[in-house]
Amino acid sequence: MSARLTRVTHIAHLAHLTRTAHLTRGARAVALAGAIALTFGCSSGPEPREAALVRGPSNASPSPGSSGSPSAADDSPFWVDPVSPAARQAEQWREQGRAKDAALIERIASQPVAVWPAGDDPAPKIRAAREGTARDDRTAVLVAYNIPHRDCGQYSAGGAHSVDVYRRWLDTFAESIQDMKAIVILEPDAIPHSVDGCTPAQFHQERFQLLAEAIERLKEQPNTKVYLDAGNPDWIKNPGRLATPLRDSGIAKADGFALNVSNFQTDDAVRDYGHQLSALLGGKHFVVDSSRNGNGPLPGARTDAWCNPPGRALGKRPTADTGDPLLDAYLWIKRPGESDGECRGGPRAGRWWPDYALGLARNTRT
Repeated sequence: MSARLTRVTHIAHLAHLTRTAHLTRGARAVALAGAIALTFGCSSGPEPREAALVRGPSNASPSPGSSGSPSAADDSPFWVDPVSPAARQAEQWREQGRAKDAALIERIASQPVAVWPAGDDPAPKIRAAREGTARDDRTAVLVAYNIPHRDCGQYSAGGAHSVDVYRRWLDTFAESIQDMKAIVILEPDAIPHSVDGCTPAQFHQERFQLLAEAIERLKEQPNTKVYLDAGNPDWIKNPGRLATPLRDSGIAKADGFALNVSNFQTDDAVRDYGHQLSALLGGKHFVVDSSRNGNGPLPGARTDAWCNPPGRALGKRPTADTGDPLLDAYLWIKRPGESDGECRGGPRAGRWWPDYALGLARNTRT
């Protein structure tokens, strides 16, 4: 337990210090203004499964009496998972004498990343987040990613087997949030895949209806903000093509839309695109995934530039202080260090990949 407490304290201290400082790939809270006024093409975003780390998983848990979160000493409004794969990796590497690598991985472990409740029952992961946010008075970032015909049968293929299954899954998802302060990123890829032709046309209206229902159900939770995914500027280059599908999917009742999920486009490019799309949607707000865009996208027209591209870096740390009245937050929606899929030597989509995580952290300038 003492080692665990040391780790948590160390990460908290690091978080405090550092705070001062697709080509056709679809991108893989919140108006926290005023306190929290609010919480890819054809390939897949992650379906995180918490796989074993390099030398097996750690069973360490927070020390009694601690908040259990490295965000406790941080001014971030978002919840940091104290037992994330990155946090456990850092702990293992310290135990193995890899102190420098552990310190690098803490650049990920010390930051709030989204929770992707995968599988048939999303409740356990949401419950764990709810307990953590209650201790720390933070906002959880959650990703609902289970739409039928997900990812057009590619790396993150899957999703609910029918509309009824999806409705039940989404209802459990929403019910598990209860009164927790939460930002929900709704169905990465779903809208862009309906625009680029990857999802067959016969499923479009069904999809739009499910998304509209999901927004309404999630908004029944008193402290939940919902952002519907809208891809990235290198995928659907003309934002006008997204406007009608987003309207048909109930964007009017959402808090806004999400951009750059699991992708690498620069903050400037995404922000400009967001303003264009917002103007088509009556001034809707948006959030940006800055988790891995520190070096921007992979240069050149290369195959699978969206899938585990080399040389990328961590981006802007999660914050609601954006300096832009339409941009509610920069978030780490894609969990840095989890694979985009079985490309460039990576494991299955959503699996923790320590070597890639280490590269992201090492390439980060601040």
